[in-house]
This record gives sequence, C-alpha cells and structure tokens, in this order.
Amino acid sequence: MTTPAQWFEGARPRTLPAAVSPVLAGTGVAAYLDGAVWWKAFLALVVSLALQVGVNYANDYSDGIRGTDADRVGPLRLVGSGVAAPSDVKRAAFAAFGVAMVAGLVLVATSSWWLLLVGALAIVAAWFYTGGSQPYGYHALGEVMVFLFFGLVAVLGTTYVQTGTLPLPAWFAAVGVGSLACAILVANNVRDIPTDREVGKRTLAVVLGDQQSRYLYALLMWVAAATLIGIALTTSAWALLGLAFAVPAASATRLVLSGTTGRGLVPVLQQTGVAELLYAVGVLVGLLIA
Repeated sequence: MTTPAQWFEGARPRTLPAAVSPVLAGTGVAAYLDGAVWWKAFLALVVSLALQVGVNYANDYSDGIRGTDADRVGPLRLVGSGVAAPSDVKRAAFAAFGVAMVAGLVLVATSSWWLLLVGALAIVAAWFYTGGSQPYGYHALGEVMVFLFFGLVAVLGTTYVQTGTLPLPAWFAAVGVGSLACAILVANNVRDIPTDREVGKRTLAVVLGDQQSRYLYALLMWVAAATLIGIALTTSAWALLGLAFAVPAASATRLVLSGTTGRGLVPVLQQTGVAELLYAVGVLVGLLIA
C-alpha cells in the first residue's frame, strides 16, 4: 500500500519551483502593464503545477516499466522501487493532467480559443517526454522541450491570459525562467550519465559528455542573469531584484564546475530550483513596486 508520503515524494516536490516561477514572472510583467488579473494568475498556477506533477508521475511510470529507474540516485521512483503499481502511477499522471485541463479550459474560455491547442500540445509533450515508443527525452530533446513549455509557453501564456499581449519584457523573462528550468534538468542528467548510458538513455548530457554539460549549466546561469538586464531596460531597474537568484546559483555552479558527481549533485537540484524561484519572485516584486 503506497503511503501518502511516498506519493508526495514521488511527485518530486523539489521540481515544483519550475512550475511556480513562470507564473510569478509572467504575472509580474502583467502587473507592470497594469493588466494583472489575479484569479487568472491563480488558474495559470494550477495549470502549471498540475502539469509538473503530471509529467513527474508520467516519467516515473514510463521509466519504471522500461527498467531505466532500477538503479537511480535521487528522489524515490514509485514504479522503479516497487512501492506503487505502474497502473496506479499512470492513473495519477492522467488525474494531474485532468486538473490542468479543467483549469486551462477556464482560461481558454476567458482569453483566446487558440490557447486550447497550446494546452493540448503541453499535455502531449508531458506524456511523450519518456512515454511512447520513441520518447524524446531519450533522444537529447528534454532540455529543448523544458525551455519551450516551462519557459516560453508558461511565462508568455501567463502574461497573455491576463493582458492579451506578448510584450518584450515577457520574452526576456521567458528566456530567463526557461534557462533556469533547463539548468535543473541538465544537473539532473549530469548526475545520471553513468546509469543512463548503461540503459541506453541518450539525454543531452550523455550526448555532450560530462564536461561540456557542466559548461552548459554555467552558461544557462549567465543567460538568466543577462535576461534580467533586458527586463530592467524595458521596464524598471526594480526588476534587478531578481539578481537575488545569483546567491544559490553561484553555490550550485561551483559544485557543478568542481566535478561533483552522484549524490553530491542532489543539492544542486535544490539550489537551482531555489535560484529559479528567487529570479521569478524578484521580477514579480520589483515590477509590482515599479
């Protein structure tokens, strides 16, 4: 019998900043434009969180039935560890996707119907990250899709449903948030290079190799910092409050570039998630002040 604590751990709560951050950043831009609609921001948050939990359960199910989670470092894998039946984890994934669909339909009905296609693509992308016969996460495309859906789509979508526009500051914020979300995945995949190679999982880290992947992580941090300058130049210098992200980001980058491996990289995931959250909170607060 899977316990509530195990289900909670299986949802990988340390990844949830990647779902909260784009909504905060996108709402900050909307607020600066005097277009914030807080109930829509809340629904956007529900959509983002539900998709993140859904994709986490979906990955747990798909990797588990393939056997690629049999020997993993990091959070509990429900299927791989045998604490939950694959069918139960699959149902949990689709339940989360259902919550995202319901909240998303309200936003679609009160914004633009073309967003329905975007939402459908997001759910399809969430499932086929590790699901299906040719999962793109096994073919070095995971970071690309994370940047697209948890960066560009999530931030720009949050701003759009509130303002009906896609202003330049939102694009800067989308790139920044997307870069930090990618950095979380890069760190995760660097940690898993040995086991992924063994089971034939070709993540971007496996393709690039250990050292180049570590440089990519550092580059993504610098890109995020540069986007804050772009936001400040197109809105207000108060947006630079987002530079608070540099404190945990610097610590995480030092660990990554030092060659830390295995369980030593687990704190990097948490620090990168905190960095992304601080980036978004800084943008939100700064633009609310402005």
